[in-house]
Amino acid sequence: MTLPDSSAEVVRVQGPWIHRDVAANGARFHIAETGEGPLVLLLHGFPQFWWTWRDQLTALAGAGYRAVAMDLRGVGGSDRTPRGYDPANLALDVTGVIRSLGEPDAALVGHDLGGYLAWTAAVMRPKLIRRLAVASMPHPRRWRAAMLGDVRQTAAGSYIWGFQRPWLPERQLVADDGALVGRLIRDWSGPKRAQLEQDDAALPAYRRAMCIPSTAHCSVEPYRWMVRSMARPDGIQFNRRMKRPVRVPTLHLHGSLDPVLRTRSAAGSGKYVEAPYRWRLFDGLGHFPHEEDPAAFSGELIDWLRDPEPDR
Repeated sequence: MTLPDSSAEVVRVQGPWIHRDVAANGARFHIAETGEGPLVLLLHGFPQFWWTWRDQLTALAGAGYRAVAMDLRGVGGSDRTPRGYDPANLALDVTGVIRSLGEPDAALVGHDLGGYLAWTAAVMRPKLIRRLAVASMPHPRRWRAAMLGDVRQTAAGSYIWGFQRPWLPERQLVADDGALVGRLIRDWSGPKRAQLEQDDAALPAYRRAMCIPSTAHCSVEPYRWMVRSMARPDGIQFNRRMKRPVRVPTLHLHGSLDPVLRTRSAAGSGKYVEAPYRWRLFDGLGHFPHEEDPAAFSGELIDWLRDPEPDR
């Protein structure tokens, strides 16, 4: 599906980066890129698109990296396909983009759903992932166990259970020009978001992007798969597949005030990593640490990418 011109204007925000499309895994993906050097591929979460990484794009480019932020399948400027929203296929989108960019590997940085896919890609295609950084998302097996076995995490993730209803979640996300998107981001953020909100153009951009036709449906489909597949053969097979350990250096970032993914849920993910693993908890930040305190987040990420001994 090709976006109409007005939708493309919403997605292709001008800045010190270039926009282009790349083909991968049978679909077309929009990317924003800047800088030269080793590839760092950035994966957004819900309810956002590539624009969430605007500060990290410039910071990484300034530090000597080729920084690329992609729109996931069905979101932003990427194709809205009728199917293909299970995590295994979405992870193949990510690794396919790495190949399409002509790089042998990438440092993969994912937030929220993008973090879930980053964990998955590191297990499925380890030769293509040089390093892994995940924010605000446990390892998929840890996420599943917490959602099913931790009453507090089950309650914190109530929006995901709500996504299982047909049609209604899509209508709610686009109602009143995407007002729910703005409320979710505010509610899930820490106090620093409120301080910055007057100067922050991100919330209107996220609301407009969600209202692009079919985006709301494509945005909730991965969460529908994650829940509905728990007792199905494909979900059980995926969960077994994710038993394979992550064997690349991993940085795990989390906000101490994250209301939707509890610190306790995320912190148990290190047992799935058989490589240098570093845990970093940002005090006073919520679900979007890379936007709530971009300087601290970018500094932590770049220091770790540059560190020849990431196990310290």
